[in-house]
Amino acid sequence: MAALRLLLGIDYGTKQIGVAVGQAITGQARELCTLKAQNGVPDWDKVQALINEWKPDAIVVGLPVNMDGTPSDMSARAEKFSRKLNGRFGVTVYTHDERLTTFEAKGERMARGGQKGSYRDNPVDAIAAALLLQGWLDEHPELLNV
Repeated sequence: MAALRLLLGIDYGTKQIGVAVGQAITGQARELCTLKAQNGVPDWDKVQALINEWKPDAIVVGLPVNMDGTPSDMSARAEKFSRKLNGRFGVTVYTHDERLTTFEAKGERMARGGQKGSYRDNPVDAIAAALLLQGWLDEHPELLNV
C-alpha cells in the first residue's frame, strides 16, 4: 500500500456530517466544513466535489461506539456510510473510534469564544471530524508519507 499524504475525516451524523482535512507532512488535521444530511444521507454531489477538490488518499469515518467499546445504535449506519463512500468513489476508507469527540468539540467551541445559539445553527461537527482525524493520524504514523 502506498503511503498516505492527504486524508479527509468525517464525523457522520443523521442531520449533519462534519468534514476535516489532514496532511501527513504536518501530521495535523483541521476542520473543513459541515454538510447537511437527510436521515444520514448527504448530498452526494457535494461529497464528490470535496473529493475532487482535495483528492484524498483515504477517508477516515468516525465510528460511534459506546463508552465500553461496544457498537452503538449509530455504528452500523456509520459503517454502511463508509462502505458507500468506498463504493461510490473508490477511495480507501478507514473507521476510527470517535468516543467523546462531539463532547470535546463542544468544549473547544466554548474555548474559542462560546456558543452562540444552538448547535444546529452553529454546528461542531467539523471540529469533531478534525478531532477524530487527528486521533487517527496520531495512531497510524506508519501509514503516512513523512
